[in-house]
Amino acid sequence: MSYFDAASSVPLHSVARQALLASLDEGWADPSRLYREGRRARMLLDAAREAAAEAVGCRPDELRFTPSGTAAVHAGIAGALAGRRRVGRHLIVSAVEHSSVLHSAELHEKEGGSVTRVRVDREGRVTPADYAAALQEDTALACLQSANHEVGTEQPVAEVAEVCRAAGVPLLVDAAQSLAWGAVEGPWSLLAGSAHKWGGPAGVGLLVVRKGVRFAAQGPVDERGYGFENLPAIVAAAASLRAVRAEAAQEAVRLRELTERIRARVPELVADVEVVGDPERRLPGIVTFSCLYVDGETLLHELDREGFSVSSGSSCTSSTLTPSHVLKAMGVLSEGNVRVSLPAGTAAEDVERFLAVLPGVVNGVREKLGAPAPVAVVREDELVVDALGKRCPIPVIELAKVIGDVPVGGLVRVLSDDEAARLDIPAWCEMREQEYVGEEPADKGTAYLVRRTS
Repeated sequence: MSYFDAASSVPLHSVARQALLASLDEGWADPSRLYREGRRARMLLDAAREAAAEAVGCRPDELRFTPSGTAAVHAGIAGALAGRRRVGRHLIVSAVEHSSVLHSAELHEKEGGSVTRVRVDREGRVTPADYAAALQEDTALACLQSANHEVGTEQPVAEVAEVCRAAGVPLLVDAAQSLAWGAVEGPWSLLAGSAHKWGGPAGVGLLVVRKGVRFAAQGPVDERGYGFENLPAIVAAAASLRAVRAEAAQEAVRLRELTERIRARVPELVADVEVVGDPERRLPGIVTFSCLYVDGETLLHELDREGFSVSSGSSCTSSTLTPSHVLKAMGVLSEGNVRVSLPAGTAAEDVERFLAVLPGVVNGVREKLGAPAPVAVVREDELVVDALGKRCPIPVIELAKVIGDVPVGGLVRVLSDDEAARLDIPAWCEMREQEYVGEEPADKGTAYLVRRTS
């Protein structure tokens, strides 16, 4: 079995396993106690904090461990907003942040705050100019991920941090995906990370709050912060972060070559594929592509049967049945979306086997999916396709079947009640160089208008 879902979670690093087992014997006592066992535990905790702080690029007393990366994000946003309440209640986030950030933003709105969601380009990147334009007199906090978890695109964090610093606004960076590869550059103010993303144990996150940042921790707070520390897991997390950093430079070169091989060859091997994300400024191990006319859930199941564990931001995953907010913000295809994220040590032979298997899997899914004959009627100078009650990619498949039946300049009106069509039909037009005219309310669902240009 080839595990290609490192962006979700990385297998426990061998150094983390060794540190975990060793600290189970040495770090079980209460590190706040003054007796011998407590002092030994305190030494382990302090050493772990120093090692993690060195890797992050901060002072040890600026870093605290949390029960998860999500907890770090939630605590960081809530504490920074509360600490700067006198300034205002305006929050800035990018449209492609991790759900932990977006959920915090939604809660902030429900509690009376305001949120600006900064757009991204088709490669998933923000611009510092858009962050500058979003800043207001009452902006309390801005958030920006260091790299995207779905498509691997790296964000211009250093430039955005400079813009925010000039305006006196702290920037919180969600660095969960990038910490394994290096420290986050720039004058950021807060940073969150998650150990299971770099080969540490699950259940350990970290939150950094720079000195001088106004911060008011929310919820019940005592001298321990998050309660009794899971010291063995913390020690293992810090040890593994140091270990992966030592290997990062060499491994990054190798993984970039493998992902570039996938980016280049998938469109050659499989028809109607869109590779998404920035081709240059991206994480070493992530490559994402979308296959037209393929059901995402079925595609992932078939790849699993062939021995490949991959993930998807597709509109047709079983967990949501809604388009990925990342792909939607980018304006790219969501149907048949596959994210390949290679863990350190991935063999080139496994990548070659994946490339050999993929074309047959995609073609097989397309054949199995099929599509019922489109119900199409001619109305005045346009063709109306009734795809109501049919999940994507069926509406797109039916559009592709009939676009050649209208003259150049003619319209196709696709009726659909699947939310994914709002993303996939415009993206199909972009890919096929047809004109997406827009959408209109229909008696049932929505009518999507497409003009044939070629």
